[in-house]
Amino acid sequence: MKAMRFSGVGQPLRLETVPDPEPGPGWAVVDIEAAGLCHSDLHILAGMELGDLTVSTPLTLGHEGAGVISALGPDVEDFTVGDRVGIALMVHPVGAMDFAPGVGCDGAFAEKQLVRASALVPIPDGVSFAQAAVATDSVVTAYHAVRTAAAVRPGQSVAVIGLGGLGLNAVHVAVHLGARVYGVDPNPDARAAAQQAGAAVCWPDACALSAHPPDVVLDFVGTQETAHHALNAVREGGRVVLVGLSEAVLPLPLASLVTRNIHLTGSLGASKDELREVYDLIARGALTPSVSEVPFTELPSALGRLARGDVQGRLYTRPRARKPHAMAV
Repeated sequence: MKAMRFSGVGQPLRLETVPDPEPGPGWAVVDIEAAGLCHSDLHILAGMELGDLTVSTPLTLGHEGAGVISALGPDVEDFTVGDRVGIALMVHPVGAMDFAPGVGCDGAFAEKQLVRASALVPIPDGVSFAQAAVATDSVVTAYHAVRTAAAVRPGQSVAVIGLGGLGLNAVHVAVHLGARVYGVDPNPDARAAAQQAGAAVCWPDACALSAHPPDVVLDFVGTQETAHHALNAVREGGRVVLVGLSEAVLPLPLASLVTRNIHLTGSLGASKDELREVYDLIARGALTPSVSEVPFTELPSALGRLARGDVQGRLYTRPRARKPHAMAV
């Protein structure tokens, strides 16, 4: 099969031919119909530290995958060949990754992916492969950050810093939960997309938040500058949720954090139950991920676009040629 392989920091992704995977007990093979592109892929390519996650090479990247089961190993009872499935990132409540495709094992930038069966989630009718793939991280990570980590309630004010793939989905989720949403991003196209998604006001600079102290600030960028803006802008007793990982280590204004009684939380991934909830919201039309397809052979250049910030919504690729069972985007 064809796969986009990562061989080490500073090395470009290469399209290679590798053996088809074979499922052992408790595992399945999924024919990948859609695979999302993520900033985490850029972090891996650049050699950024990812906490307790260890990147092994050579490696097939891609941790947002969806497709059709083509083979099952022994002891897999809840699925059958031909099922449409998304591939969940298995995250413990404390944040540790139990199953990390595209990081600790081969991922979805390939025609087939070997998947732990416990990570599979059925895709409901009305959800395309592209939507199902990006939902496994881009949508459900934002959903978890807004609904669970930030505990957003109707009537609260929520600021979202960084209106890229995750941030735009966070706007959708917060609006769906009944919050008044402010957006922050230097890109005017990103601000326009957020307002179309329901944001009340958007600004190019987080300094504008000081006149409207929100109950919650979600930082999907993760730099020293954005984290400081988030902590300075949130109301006294409010909550700041850090999701972005642009910098591995951040100095924080501890005095302000303590004296203003700010709740600071990190947020990583989501649970399988939350992914099921997101799939249901997409199926009902309550959430509509913004997705754009790029050819599989152009994946490296598409990642370059992502690195430059030249992307609205979420990019995905289709490693396999379109099949009769693949839903249209």
